[in-house]
Amino acid sequence: MSRFWSPVVHSLTPYVPGEQPKLDKLVKLNTNENPYPPSPRVLAAIQHELGADGDRLKLYSDPTGHALKAAVATRFGVPENWVFVGNSSDEVLAHTFQALLKHDAPLLFPDITYSFYPVYCGLYGIEFKTIPLDENFAIRVDDYLAPGAAQVGAVIFPNPNAPTGRLLPLAEIARLAAALPDSPIVVDEAYVDFGGVDSIPSAVALVREHPNVLVTQTLSKSRSLAGLRVGFAIGQPELIEALTRVKDSFNSYPLDRLALVGACAAIEDEAYFDQTRKQVIASREQLSQDLAGLGFEVLPSAANFVFARHPGRDAAQLAAALRERSIIVRHFKAARIDQFLRITVGTDAQCAQLVGALREILAT
Repeated sequence: MSRFWSPVVHSLTPYVPGEQPKLDKLVKLNTNENPYPPSPRVLAAIQHELGADGDRLKLYSDPTGHALKAAVATRFGVPENWVFVGNSSDEVLAHTFQALLKHDAPLLFPDITYSFYPVYCGLYGIEFKTIPLDENFAIRVDDYLAPGAAQVGAVIFPNPNAPTGRLLPLAEIARLAAALPDSPIVVDEAYVDFGGVDSIPSAVALVREHPNVLVTQTLSKSRSLAGLRVGFAIGQPELIEALTRVKDSFNSYPLDRLALVGACAAIEDEAYFDQTRKQVIASREQLSQDLAGLGFEVLPSAANFVFARHPGRDAAQLAAALRERSIIVRHFKAARIDQFLRITVGTDAQCAQLVGALREILAT
């Protein structure tokens, strides 16, 4: 506390990011980073942008992010003015909360979800109401419709949800959007690229028919660019204009020159993207089977992580025992999920090391 703080600072409960520990021979399975490097085209594009002497770095980047918007628009088959880009999907979400989610009626989101949502609400003074997941930790659309349209200011949820990994079908998202036509519906798709082998269940498919739907994505997970900090949103122009007005009242140059060219290269290398995401999906399925074989209950996951609990062992103690073996997973001390571990899908070798360590721990 300080007398120099603005009043709002006193009431904030900041988001707590995943730990970035410095341990020898670390197996890092706690923050959902991709275990594979980005496309080689990303490195080539960044090197080209730097040039021989880095002279371009003295110049500002494109404030509109035109080339990146064009790459995203081409990838998803939408007009360029339906795309917004920002410094990570967290920044895109922050602008979304301020631009679209503050209304007289409360914002609705799941009781178990991305823990940044209530933080944004505190920062921007947004009234919110959490809607419980069902007994299987799934989102029920009818629960969001129960208050009546006049009592719903907006809705946001991750799909797949985090930290559960469960996927809400597109038909259910469409039903929600149709039933609440005057409420923004924001679908946070940080993990959607891991949702299926043959097709990706993105709600971008709904934005033409539903002008109230905004979809956000990140390049941190499936494009292996967590360190570059690039995110985007897709929606109809009136939603995108709201985000742009907030962005240009905050920071007109959110993406640097290297991030812009690297992100374009990652999006354009479809073959590499598809190869690595399918590797992660295959590893996830094997990891889920292996954990089940050790007696864990594993929720169905459409993400690059699994959410699991063991009926005979305390989750915090399991996480601590893994840490002693230099394996880091995420444990949330929160109601309903304090006996679960969220485990990032690593390489096959990392997953095997995790399973071997758990087998050893459970045998004691």
